[in-house]
Amino acid sequence: MGLPALLALLSAALFGAATPASKLLLGELAPLQLAGLLYLGAALGAAPAAFGRGRRAALPRDAANRLRLAGAIVFGGVLGPVLLLLGLRLARAGSVALWLNFELAATAALGALLFRDPLGRLGWLGVAGVLGAGLLLSAGEGASGLQAGALVAAACLCWGFDNHWTALLDGVPAAASTLWKGAAAGAVNLLLSLLVLPWEARPAPVALALVIGALCYGASITLYVVAAQGIGATRAQLVFASAPFFGLALSIPLLGEPLGPAQIGAAALLALSLGLVFRDRHAHWHVHEALSHTHWHRHDDGHHRHTHPGAPPSLRHDHWHEHESLRHAHPHWPDLHHRHGHAGR
Repeated sequence: MGLPALLALLSAALFGAATPASKLLLGELAPLQLAGLLYLGAALGAAPAAFGRGRRAALPRDAANRLRLAGAIVFGGVLGPVLLLLGLRLARAGSVALWLNFELAATAALGALLFRDPLGRLGWLGVAGVLGAGLLLSAGEGASGLQAGALVAAACLCWGFDNHWTALLDGVPAAASTLWKGAAAGAVNLLLSLLVLPWEARPAPVALALVIGALCYGASITLYVVAAQGIGATRAQLVFASAPFFGLALSIPLLGEPLGPAQIGAAALLALSLGLVFRDRHAHWHVHEALSHTHWHRHDDGHHRHTHPGAPPSLRHDHWHEHESLRHAHPHWPDLHHRHGHAGR
Protein backbone atom coordinates (compact mmCIF):
# COMPACT_ATOMS: atom_id res chain seq x y z
CA MET A 1 0.00 0.00 0.00
CA GLY A 2 3.08 2.27 0.09
CA LEU A 3 2.77 4.23 -3.16
CA PRO A 4 -1.03 4.78 -3.00
CA ALA A 5 -0.67 6.02 0.59
CA LEU A 6 2.08 8.46 -0.44
CA LEU A 7 -0.07 9.72 -3.31
CA ALA A 8 -2.96 10.26 -0.90
CA LEU A 9 -0.62 12.20 1.43
CA LEU A 10 0.59 14.45 -1.40
CA SER A 11 -3.02 14.95 -2.44
CA ALA A 12 -3.83 15.99 1.13
CA ALA A 13 -0.99 18.53 1.23
CA LEU A 14 -2.17 20.18 -1.97
CA PHE A 15 -5.81 20.22 -0.90
CA GLY A 16 -4.92 21.55 2.55
CA ALA A 17 -3.21 24.53 0.96
CA ALA A 18 -6.47 25.46 -0.78
CA THR A 19 -8.20 26.54 2.46
CA PRO A 20 -5.95 29.47 3.48
CA ALA A 21 -5.41 30.40 -0.17
CA SER A 22 -9.15 30.49 -0.81
CA LYS A 23 -9.71 32.57 2.33
CA LEU A 24 -7.46 35.24 0.85
CA LEU A 25 -9.34 35.17 -2.47
CA LEU A 26 -12.79 35.48 -0.86
CA GLY A 27 -12.01 39.14 -0.34
CA GLU A 28 -12.02 39.55 -4.14
CA LEU A 29 -14.43 36.85 -5.36
CA ALA A 30 -17.88 35.61 -4.28
CA PRO A 31 -18.15 31.92 -3.26
CA LEU A 32 -19.92 30.88 -6.49
CA GLN A 33 -17.36 32.70 -8.61
CA LEU A 34 -14.43 31.25 -6.71
CA ALA A 35 -15.87 27.72 -6.77
CA GLY A 36 -16.32 27.93 -10.54
CA LEU A 37 -12.82 29.25 -11.14
CA LEU A 38 -11.19 26.72 -8.81
CA TYR A 39 -12.78 23.78 -10.61
CA LEU A 40 -12.12 25.18 -14.09
CA GLY A 41 -8.52 25.43 -12.89
CA ALA A 42 -8.77 21.81 -11.75
CA ALA A 43 -9.77 20.82 -15.29
CA LEU A 44 -6.79 22.73 -16.71
CA GLY A 45 -4.47 21.06 -14.21
CA ALA A 46 -5.71 17.57 -15.12
CA ALA A 47 -5.69 18.16 -18.90
CA PRO A 48 -1.98 17.36 -19.52
CA ALA A 49 -2.30 13.96 -17.82
CA ALA A 50 -5.70 13.27 -19.41
CA PHE A 51 -4.48 13.97 -22.95
CA GLY A 52 -0.78 13.10 -22.58
CA ARG A 53 0.94 10.44 -24.70
CA GLY A 54 -1.83 10.61 -27.31
CA ARG A 55 -4.57 9.64 -24.86
CA ARG A 56 -8.21 10.64 -25.03
CA ALA A 57 -10.09 11.85 -21.95
CA ALA A 58 -12.42 8.87 -21.99
CA LEU A 59 -15.99 8.99 -20.71
CA PRO A 60 -17.52 5.94 -18.98
CA ARG A 61 -18.68 3.17 -21.31
CA ASP A 62 -21.67 1.97 -19.29
CA ALA A 63 -24.67 3.50 -17.55
CA ALA A 64 -23.57 2.63 -14.00
CA ASN A 65 -20.24 4.44 -14.35
CA ARG A 66 -21.85 7.39 -16.12
CA LEU A 67 -24.18 7.77 -13.12
CA ARG A 68 -21.20 7.57 -10.73
CA LEU A 69 -19.39 10.31 -12.64
CA ALA A 70 -22.53 12.47 -12.76
CA GLY A 71 -23.00 12.05 -9.01
CA ALA A 72 -19.36 12.97 -8.38
CA ILE A 73 -19.76 16.11 -10.51
CA VAL A 74 -22.94 17.27 -8.77
CA PHE A 75 -22.00 16.41 -5.19
CA GLY A 76 -18.21 16.78 -5.29
CA GLY A 77 -17.78 19.51 -7.89
CA VAL A 78 -20.88 21.72 -7.69
CA LEU A 79 -22.35 21.46 -4.17
CA GLY A 80 -19.31 20.63 -2.01
CA PRO A 81 -17.04 23.56 -2.98
CA VAL A 82 -19.81 26.16 -2.73
CA LEU A 83 -20.86 24.95 0.72
CA LEU A 84 -17.23 24.96 1.87
CA LEU A 85 -16.59 28.50 0.61
CA LEU A 86 -19.81 29.79 2.20
CA GLY A 87 -18.57 28.39 5.52
CA LEU A 88 -15.07 29.75 4.92
CA ARG A 89 -16.49 33.24 4.42
CA LEU A 90 -18.04 33.09 7.92
CA ALA A 91 -15.13 31.58 9.89
CA ARG A 92 -11.34 31.57 10.19
CA ALA A 93 -9.42 29.41 7.75
CA GLY A 94 -7.84 27.39 10.59
CA SER A 95 -11.23 26.43 12.01
CA VAL A 96 -12.59 25.48 8.59
CA ALA A 97 -9.48 23.38 7.91
CA LEU A 98 -10.12 21.47 11.14
CA TRP A 99 -13.78 20.89 10.34
CA LEU A 100 -12.71 19.19 7.11
CA ASN A 101 -12.02 16.12 9.25
CA PHE A 102 -15.78 15.53 9.03
CA GLU A 103 -15.12 14.29 5.49
CA LEU A 104 -13.38 11.27 6.98
CA ALA A 105 -16.37 10.41 9.18
CA ALA A 106 -18.78 10.87 6.29
CA THR A 107 -16.71 8.68 3.96
CA ALA A 108 -16.31 5.93 6.56
CA ALA A 109 -20.01 5.91 7.52
CA LEU A 110 -21.19 5.91 3.92
CA GLY A 111 -18.68 3.16 3.08
CA ALA A 112 -19.95 0.91 5.85
CA LEU A 113 -23.64 1.61 5.14
CA LEU A 114 -23.86 1.90 1.36
CA PHE A 115 -20.65 1.12 -0.55
CA ARG A 116 -19.37 -2.31 0.62
CA ASP A 117 -16.22 -0.66 2.02
CA PRO A 118 -16.18 -2.09 5.58
CA LEU A 119 -13.80 -1.34 8.43
CA GLY A 120 -12.78 -3.71 11.22
CA ARG A 121 -12.28 -2.82 14.88
CA LEU A 122 -8.82 -1.33 14.36
CA GLY A 123 -10.12 0.70 11.45
CA TRP A 124 -12.96 2.18 13.51
CA LEU A 125 -10.51 2.94 16.34
CA GLY A 126 -8.44 4.80 13.76
CA VAL A 127 -11.49 6.76 12.62
CA ALA A 128 -12.29 7.67 16.22
CA GLY A 129 -8.69 8.76 16.76
CA VAL A 130 -8.65 11.00 13.67
CA LEU A 131 -11.92 12.61 14.75
CA GLY A 132 -10.54 12.97 18.26
CA ALA A 133 -7.52 14.79 16.83
CA GLY A 134 -9.86 17.14 15.00
CA LEU A 135 -11.89 17.76 18.17
CA LEU A 136 -8.72 18.42 20.15
CA LEU A 137 -7.65 20.98 17.61
CA SER A 138 -11.12 22.52 17.50
CA ALA A 139 -11.08 22.91 21.28
CA GLY A 140 -7.79 24.75 20.99
CA GLU A 141 -9.18 27.05 18.29
CA GLY A 142 -12.43 27.97 20.08
CA ALA A 143 -15.92 28.40 18.62
CA SER A 144 -16.13 29.78 15.11
CA GLY A 145 -19.85 29.74 14.50
CA LEU A 146 -22.54 27.12 14.25
CA GLN A 147 -23.65 28.16 10.79
CA ALA A 148 -20.15 27.92 9.33
CA GLY A 149 -19.62 24.48 10.91
CA ALA A 150 -22.92 23.21 9.51
CA LEU A 151 -22.02 24.41 6.01
CA VAL A 152 -18.60 22.72 6.13
CA ALA A 153 -20.15 19.50 7.49
CA ALA A 154 -22.66 19.50 4.61
CA ALA A 155 -19.78 19.97 2.15
CA CYS A 156 -17.97 17.02 3.72
CA LEU A 157 -21.05 14.81 3.33
CA CYS A 158 -21.15 15.71 -0.37
CA TRP A 159 -17.46 14.82 -0.69
CA GLY A 160 -18.08 11.53 1.15
CA PHE A 161 -20.42 10.45 -1.66
CA ASP A 162 -17.97 11.81 -4.23
CA ASN A 163 -15.08 9.82 -2.71
CA HIS A 164 -16.88 6.51 -3.09
CA TRP A 165 -18.28 7.16 -6.55
CA THR A 166 -14.88 8.20 -7.94
CA ALA A 167 -13.16 5.23 -6.25
CA LEU A 168 -15.63 2.92 -8.04
CA LEU A 169 -15.27 4.55 -11.47
CA ASP A 170 -14.21 1.80 -13.85
CA GLY A 171 -12.86 2.41 -17.33
CA VAL A 172 -12.02 6.10 -16.74
CA PRO A 173 -8.45 7.11 -15.82
CA ALA A 174 -8.11 9.35 -12.76
CA ALA A 175 -6.96 12.37 -14.79
CA ALA A 176 -9.93 12.03 -17.15
CA SER A 177 -12.47 11.88 -14.33
CA THR A 178 -10.87 14.96 -12.76
CA LEU A 179 -10.96 16.78 -16.10
CA TRP A 180 -14.66 16.09 -16.66
CA LYS A 181 -15.59 16.88 -13.07
CA GLY A 182 -13.66 20.14 -13.07
CA ALA A 183 -14.89 21.32 -16.46
CA ALA A 184 -18.57 20.49 -15.84
CA ALA A 185 -18.76 21.66 -12.21
CA GLY A 186 -16.68 24.77 -12.85
CA ALA A 187 -18.81 25.79 -15.82
CA VAL A 188 -22.05 25.26 -13.86
CA ASN A 189 -20.95 27.31 -10.85
CA LEU A 190 -19.45 30.07 -12.99
CA LEU A 191 -22.62 30.29 -15.08
CA LEU A 192 -24.76 30.47 -11.93
CA SER A 193 -22.54 33.23 -10.57
CA LEU A 194 -22.96 35.23 -13.79
CA LEU A 195 -26.75 34.87 -13.54
CA VAL A 196 -27.01 36.14 -9.96
CA LEU A 197 -24.01 38.46 -9.52
CA PRO A 198 -22.32 41.22 -11.53
CA TRP A 199 -18.81 40.29 -12.74
CA GLU A 200 -16.42 42.77 -11.12
CA ALA A 201 -13.40 40.52 -10.52
CA ARG A 202 -9.96 41.82 -11.41
CA PRO A 203 -7.72 39.71 -13.71
CA ALA A 204 -5.07 38.98 -11.04
CA PRO A 205 -7.37 37.15 -8.55
CA VAL A 206 -9.04 35.30 -11.42
CA ALA A 207 -5.67 34.03 -12.66
CA LEU A 208 -4.58 33.12 -9.12
CA ALA A 209 -7.83 31.19 -8.56
CA LEU A 210 -7.20 29.17 -11.73
CA VAL A 211 -3.64 28.36 -10.60
CA ILE A 212 -4.82 27.31 -7.13
CA GLY A 213 -7.52 25.20 -8.74
CA ALA A 214 -5.02 23.48 -11.04
CA LEU A 215 -2.70 22.52 -8.17
CA CYS A 216 -4.89 22.19 -5.07
CA TYR A 217 -7.89 20.63 -6.81
CA GLY A 218 -6.81 19.27 -10.22
CA ALA A 219 -3.54 17.63 -9.18
CA SER A 220 -4.91 16.77 -5.73
CA ILE A 221 -8.08 15.07 -7.00
CA THR A 222 -6.16 13.10 -9.64
CA LEU A 223 -3.71 11.81 -7.03
CA TYR A 224 -6.54 10.99 -4.61
CA VAL A 225 -8.51 8.97 -7.20
CA VAL A 226 -5.42 6.89 -8.04
CA ALA A 227 -4.85 6.28 -4.31
CA ALA A 228 -8.50 5.42 -3.62
CA GLN A 229 -8.58 2.92 -6.48
CA GLY A 230 -5.53 1.26 -4.94
CA ILE A 231 -6.52 1.06 -1.27
CA GLY A 232 -10.25 1.88 -1.17
CA ALA A 233 -12.02 5.18 -0.54
CA THR A 234 -12.16 4.92 3.26
CA ARG A 235 -8.45 4.17 3.74
CA ALA A 236 -7.39 6.74 1.18
CA GLN A 237 -9.62 9.19 3.03
CA LEU A 238 -7.90 8.37 6.31
CA VAL A 239 -4.56 9.43 4.80
CA PHE A 240 -6.28 12.40 3.18
CA ALA A 241 -7.51 13.38 6.66
CA SER A 242 -4.10 15.00 7.17
CA ALA A 243 -5.19 17.80 4.78
CA PRO A 244 -6.58 19.97 7.62
CA PHE A 245 -3.20 19.86 9.35
CA PHE A 246 -1.48 21.13 6.21
CA GLY A 247 -4.15 23.84 5.96
CA LEU A 248 -3.65 24.80 9.60
CA ALA A 249 0.14 24.90 9.22
CA LEU A 250 -0.09 27.15 6.15
CA SER A 251 -2.58 29.43 7.91
CA ILE A 252 0.19 30.41 10.34
CA PRO A 253 2.42 32.27 7.84
CA LEU A 254 -0.39 33.31 5.47
CA LEU A 255 -3.06 34.43 7.96
CA GLY A 256 -1.23 34.77 11.28
CA GLU A 257 -3.08 31.98 13.11
CA PRO A 258 -1.40 30.41 16.19
CA LEU A 259 0.21 27.02 16.83
CA GLY A 260 0.02 25.58 20.35
CA PRO A 261 0.08 22.35 22.43
CA ALA A 262 -3.32 21.26 21.07
CA GLN A 263 -1.96 21.16 17.53
CA ILE A 264 1.12 19.14 18.55
CA GLY A 265 -0.95 16.64 20.55
CA ALA A 266 -3.44 16.25 17.71
CA ALA A 267 -0.64 15.51 15.23
CA ALA A 268 0.64 12.69 17.48
CA LEU A 269 -2.88 11.26 17.85
CA LEU A 270 -3.38 11.40 14.08
CA ALA A 271 -0.16 9.47 13.44
CA LEU A 272 -1.22 6.76 15.92
CA SER A 273 -4.70 6.55 14.37
CA LEU A 274 -3.37 6.13 10.84
CA GLY A 275 -1.11 3.34 12.09
CA LEU A 276 -4.18 1.50 13.45
CA VAL A 277 -6.01 1.86 10.15
CA PHE A 278 -3.14 0.46 8.10
CA ARG A 279 -3.10 -2.64 10.33
CA ASP A 280 -6.82 -3.17 9.65
CA ARG A 281 -6.88 -5.61 6.75
CA HIS A 282 -8.15 -9.14 6.39
CA ALA A 283 -7.46 -12.31 4.40
CA HIS A 284 -9.92 -14.95 3.19
CA TRP A 285 -10.75 -17.00 0.12
CA HIS A 286 -12.60 -14.91 -2.45
CA VAL A 287 -13.51 -15.11 -6.13
CA HIS A 288 -12.84 -12.48 -8.80
CA GLU A 289 -15.28 -12.66 -11.69
CA ALA A 290 -13.97 -12.09 -15.21
CA LEU A 291 -14.03 -8.40 -16.19
CA SER A 292 -12.39 -5.79 -18.41
CA HIS A 293 -11.43 -2.28 -17.25
CA THR A 294 -8.63 0.30 -17.04
CA HIS A 295 -6.76 1.62 -13.99
CA TRP A 296 -3.23 2.02 -12.63
CA HIS A 297 -1.73 -1.37 -11.78
CA ARG A 298 1.46 -3.42 -11.59
CA HIS A 299 2.07 -7.06 -12.52
CA ASP A 300 3.42 -8.34 -9.20
CA ASP A 301 0.19 -7.82 -7.23
CA GLY A 302 -1.40 -11.23 -7.87
CA HIS A 303 -4.25 -9.86 -9.99
CA HIS A 304 -2.68 -8.70 -13.26
CA ARG A 305 -1.25 -11.66 -15.12
CA HIS A 306 -0.96 -10.20 -18.62
CA THR A 307 2.58 -9.43 -19.77
CA HIS A 308 4.46 -6.58 -21.44
CA PRO A 309 7.74 -7.77 -23.02
CA GLY A 310 10.71 -5.93 -21.56
CA ALA A 311 8.75 -4.23 -18.76
CA PRO A 312 9.55 -5.10 -15.11
CA PRO A 313 6.60 -6.51 -13.07
CA SER A 314 6.87 -3.60 -10.59
CA LEU A 315 6.23 -0.95 -13.28
CA ARG A 316 3.01 0.99 -12.55
CA HIS A 317 0.99 1.84 -15.66
CA ASP A 318 -2.61 2.06 -16.86
CA HIS A 319 -4.38 0.65 -19.93
CA TRP A 320 -7.47 -1.34 -20.86
CA HIS A 321 -7.00 -4.96 -19.80
CA GLU A 322 -8.97 -8.14 -19.14
CA HIS A 323 -9.13 -10.34 -16.04
CA GLU A 324 -9.95 -14.03 -16.11
CA SER A 325 -11.97 -15.53 -13.26
CA LEU A 326 -9.69 -16.11 -10.25
CA ARG A 327 -10.08 -17.61 -6.76
CA HIS A 328 -7.39 -17.02 -4.11
CA ALA A 329 -6.71 -15.77 -0.57
CA HIS A 330 -4.45 -12.92 0.55
CA PRO A 331 -4.54 -9.85 2.82
CA HIS A 332 -6.42 -7.08 1.02
CA TRP A 333 -8.27 -3.77 1.24
CA PRO A 334 -11.48 -2.76 -0.58
CA ASP A 335 -9.84 -1.61 -3.81
CA LEU A 336 -11.29 -1.95 -7.33
CA HIS A 337 -10.78 -5.73 -7.20
CA HIS A 338 -12.15 -6.35 -3.68
CA ARG A 339 -15.63 -4.88 -3.31
CA HIS A 340 -17.20 -8.04 -1.92
CA GLY A 341 -19.28 -7.98 1.26
CA HIS A 342 -18.42 -9.61 4.60
CA ALA A 343 -21.22 -11.27 6.49
CA GLY A 344 -21.13 -10.69 10.23
CA ARG A 345 -18.68 -7.76 10.12
